[in-house]
Amino acid sequence: MSLSTLMSAIAIGIGATLLMDVWTVLRKRLLGVPALDYALLGRWLGHMPRGRFQHAAIGKAAPVAGERALGWIAHYFIGIVFALALLALTGASWLCQPSLLPALLFGVVTVAMPFLLMQPAFGLGVAAAKTANPGKARLHSLITHAIFGLGLYLSALALQSLTCAG
Repeated sequence: MSLSTLMSAIAIGIGATLLMDVWTVLRKRLLGVPALDYALLGRWLGHMPRGRFQHAAIGKAAPVAGERALGWIAHYFIGIVFALALLALTGASWLCQPSLLPALLFGVVTVAMPFLLMQPAFGLGVAAAKTANPGKARLHSLITHAIFGLGLYLSALALQSLTCAG
């Protein structure tokens, strides 16, 4: 992977994650749906070096120093890794001709991470099965990850004129 492709992936990952975060704020204000507290992501990650990968309830786990910052950094890092994965699947040529469908489908596929990894590890069950309203939680996760996919596309579109000659 070339340095310019790597830099593009970083920008696209940040842009897509930022759009997802904007959606999360709007969703909270308009629909009253609470956002994930990324301090909990940081807490989960902070417990890993101590050999703890799963929690009965992550909110009740002992806080970790710097967990909020760690969570937010990890959130954006994950967005960048997903952008790199999209480019690995589509090829760097997608940067010069970004199309919505691959980005949107990839965004939706990324919902597997919270459904199968994070939510069970946080004590919420597979695909939020142990939450008060699993169907609603799943729907919001799918929509949020579709927005992330849209962000991948829009970010690539915004970069297209910078990364591709004429």
